[in-house]
Amino acid sequence: MLKISTAPHFQTTKDTSSIMLDVIIALAPAAIMSIIFFGIQALVVILSAVAFCVGLEYLFNKYVFKKENTITDFSAIITGLLLAYNLPSTMPIWMIFVGSFMAIVVGKLCYGGLGKNIFNPALVGRVFLFISFPVQMTTWPLPGFLNSFSADIQTGATTLGVIKHLDIQTSATTSVSELPSYWQMFIGNIGGCIGEVSALALLLGLAWLLRRRIITWHIPFYYIATVFVITGVLWLSTHSIRFDPLTHLLSGGLMLGAIFMATDYATSPMTKKGQIVYAICCGLLTVIIRLCSAYPEGVSFAILIMNAFVPLIDKYIQPRYYGERR
Repeated sequence: MLKISTAPHFQTTKDTSSIMLDVIIALAPAAIMSIIFFGIQALVVILSAVAFCVGLEYLFNKYVFKKENTITDFSAIITGLLLAYNLPSTMPIWMIFVGSFMAIVVGKLCYGGLGKNIFNPALVGRVFLFISFPVQMTTWPLPGFLNSFSADIQTGATTLGVIKHLDIQTSATTSVSELPSYWQMFIGNIGGCIGEVSALALLLGLAWLLRRRIITWHIPFYYIATVFVITGVLWLSTHSIRFDPLTHLLSGGLMLGAIFMATDYATSPMTKKGQIVYAICCGLLTVIIRLCSAYPEGVSFAILIMNAFVPLIDKYIQPRYYGERR
């Protein structure tokens, strides 16, 4: 069938499934690191979320929405992976199913499927679980492969959870012993959601996506830079460990959100200028929620809020038409 669209036109061998496959490859290092640090339970969470997301998309498309099979484009696998990466390794299987239902059915299929959803599906599932089951979503097993085989799993607070409750006037020298080192945060030897703890693994994924030209550098760079600059200014003015910019970069879901979720094609702006505005606003909201709200983390809420503003950004930040005067 001949498809007619506006210029410019270009030919490419990439299709949706090949793009999604590259994203899966980019997400693989984070999966490996999660299994290394959280053991077999992390693998169970990942496989469960992926299986539920793929199964729900197939069943609801076939029997409810009466649409053709779309699981071969691999987008449901990515939704399952991202949902799993936003969960602790101790998450019960039935709660993973609930989150998968919210992500695939409510966050994606009810809007018409891939490319028509206005909110990132994985974040829809994650935020629903966080609001509905706060205890399970904030129980963080300590990293350690053998810990996953123990009947009495050791748990502890995340890095952001620790600094959230430090007094604003507390100096770094008196509180640094409570926090993991930068190296531990960089490789992922800290408590947290299974896919967000290793900045190293996520940066390897970013390198692959940039090399394959699946995404551009604009959203990850401006998102992360905004958080770094704001917290850095606060840290220089107060010298409080609560505002340490490296801690805010290497802990929590900032890397995962900036690289893999804020860059989602369907829920991010189309123009480069729009992407920069979007990323800066995501970073600003993340810092506000982390520092001023009751929640130690703000990435999920920040991205979902900005997802709602993407149509407005695309409306007012448009490229200049060819031949148009400046």
